[in-house]
Amino acid sequence: MLFFKKGKHNPQIRKQKIPPAVNQLKQPLSSSIAENINDILHAVGTSDDIVTRSFRAGPDGQINACILFTDGLTDIISVQQFVIDPLMNRVGQSELDKLLSMGNLLVVGLKELVLSAGSIQDIADRGTLLDSLLSGHVILLVDGYPQALAIDMSKSEDRGVSETMSQTVVRGPKEAFTEKLRTNTSLLRRKIKDSRLWLENVSIGRITKTSVSIMYVKGLANEKIVEEVRSRLGRIDLDGILEGSYIEEMIEDSTWTPFPTVFNSERPDVIAAGLLEGRIAILVDGSPFVLMVPALFTQFYQAAEDHYQRADISSLMRFLRIIALIIALSAPSLYIAITTFHQEMLPTRLLLSLAAQREGVPFPAFIEALIMEITFEILREAGIRMPRAVGQAISIVGTLVIGQAAVEAGIVSAAMVIVVAITAISSFVIPAYNLSISIRMLRFLLMGLAASFGLYGITIVTIILILHMCSLRSFGVPYMSPFAPFIGEDQKDAILRLPRWMLRTRPRLVSEQDMVREQPAPAPKSRGSN
Repeated sequence: MLFFKKGKHNPQIRKQKIPPAVNQLKQPLSSSIAENINDILHAVGTSDDIVTRSFRAGPDGQINACILFTDGLTDIISVQQFVIDPLMNRVGQSELDKLLSMGNLLVVGLKELVLSAGSIQDIADRGTLLDSLLSGHVILLVDGYPQALAIDMSKSEDRGVSETMSQTVVRGPKEAFTEKLRTNTSLLRRKIKDSRLWLENVSIGRITKTSVSIMYVKGLANEKIVEEVRSRLGRIDLDGILEGSYIEEMIEDSTWTPFPTVFNSERPDVIAAGLLEGRIAILVDGSPFVLMVPALFTQFYQAAEDHYQRADISSLMRFLRIIALIIALSAPSLYIAITTFHQEMLPTRLLLSLAAQREGVPFPAFIEALIMEITFEILREAGIRMPRAVGQAISIVGTLVIGQAAVEAGIVSAAMVIVVAITAISSFVIPAYNLSISIRMLRFLLMGLAASFGLYGITIVTIILILHMCSLRSFGVPYMSPFAPFIGEDQKDAILRLPRWMLRTRPRLVSEQDMVREQPAPAPKSRGSN
């Protein structure tokens, strides 16, 4: 059963006074072409990139018309070929007689008889006209008629489909999402060629009016979760949406948690696989990362390559990632607790070696670890922000030089440098960057409690974290599923990944519909077996 929380992330939209300019945008168009053009140019502040072109159509110029478009957002060649040329050169006397006989529907007649563009919409108010104009559409106005046509001839510059940057694989597709919404939806439709892949568009942002799309497979996605996604998106009331993280913060179930409850990926194959499991994808125009809900903890340590390699190899790699996650979270705190409070747990030779290394170090183990961890985080951040050509080299050289110099200066021990280095490398193994950041944050908490209470502090925090994770939900689905609650059928693709022919059902709490992923089939047999 799904329980949807109404958290603080759902803003209550206050009733505000609508300024006069907004009220004017809702007014219907005038029948005077000059008045309409005046109002449009006044609304956009006489911006230089708004182009107006007046002309006359018909054999003797009986129709007085004007087009408006935004320079840079509209394909000018298409405007000349599919709008201006048909209206000025292809309206003969017979077409003109038909148009004039339509009376008030003359503008509609132009759409049906003259214009050859693909997508044309009728417009009756100023607000819709401005939205279409600033989206790259061509606006056609005819003198004497209070209607307009919005002709979709928009163009946008994008970087094209390139290789993934943050979620790379050795084997598998290399393509990644781009900043263009329609390119991203087409990448998903290329992978799922089914009529049940439904797409819904909404516009979010009072000023930016950003296009946001919801994609799901009808019959696989849980209808309650789909409706909840619509509801949460509908409650967003912001000036603008510039990236998918704006949406993520507004729709997540719990704000005050270090763990991500909304999954994101720049890989079309990962999102397509989630859609086939019954999840819902949220695509934001201008963002190369697609959001996906509901998100479970297991998704964040799984990689796309897990399903492109053999089952035994994938299981081993996934198990190593889990070990790396544990090391990244607890290695420094365990070192601090053992060397400070529980020296009896160490072999005598190792204890003597550590004592000899720490003989000249003036700081306790906690301060040592804090200095090295903060230094490494600074170097990591500097490597990201610096130009790509020098960023990686600076971070590597800086780490080696500073670590060696710190040991020689007697500020930290060599063992602490090794622990911090292993911890940092382990954090890079985690496929999801947002989970890696969460682990890095929690690491400092565990270090402080380990310095205060030893292993008891680590144990208490671990129990609290597990209880907290079990209390989390993502769109009504338990975050720790299929471990809590325990679902035996879903363990086939949780910690280990069983062979493909054994993965016959979808995640039970995610889809709840059409659970059978494939028909039962016998295990593959060699040719020589009976």
